[in-house]
Amino acid sequence: MIRLCFATNNENKILEIRQILGDEFRILSLNDINCHEEIPENQPDLAGNSLQKARFIFDHYLTDCFADDTGLEVKALNGDPGILSARYAGEQKDNKKNIKLLLKNLSNKTDRKARFRTVITLIQEGEVHQFDGIIDGKISNELRGQQGFGYDPVFIPDGYSQTFAELGLAEKNKISHRGIAIRKLVRYLRNNKTSLNE
Repeated sequence: MIRLCFATNNENKILEIRQILGDEFRILSLNDINCHEEIPENQPDLAGNSLQKARFIFDHYLTDCFADDTGLEVKALNGDPGILSARYAGEQKDNKKNIKLLLKNLSNKTDRKARFRTVITLIQEGEVHQFDGIIDGKISNELRGQQGFGYDPVFIPDGYSQTFAELGLAEKNKISHRGIAIRKLVRYLRNNKTSLNE
């Protein structure tokens, strides 16, 4: 069975990708490869952060792997919070404070257009491949819904009247930025299974 490490400490992401790939691949967590250190992510964009995390695992643990990075980009805020989405209101990575600051910064803006973007970097046998996923939408005026995480309670995807948090995880994953990027990754893995290490 083909083994790949997912360079994340987010157990929900691990479970999600394992469910998508099923028995075709064995997805390892950072714990599975005994990685208990902080993985650096100090690049100027999502693609750079994603690559930096994957490269760190590949170079230090000598295992094929992939990593992701995600950001919310708001047009009226010149693309902010972007790469700083998780730390928008500070290093404590507080979702409620991040949303509160976002809504405050948009309080006098009429343009609420935004997009979520995810970049996944796969490194296999030293070769680098990147996959991205983007979904356009807008920021609501208030928090709506109880499901999801991060900015889900204020992000309304184009074509919908509900926020991600109102749609629920199953529906969100069908259309989300991360879901799009993961499906591209899965398609590549399935088409190139013989070239991966057994």
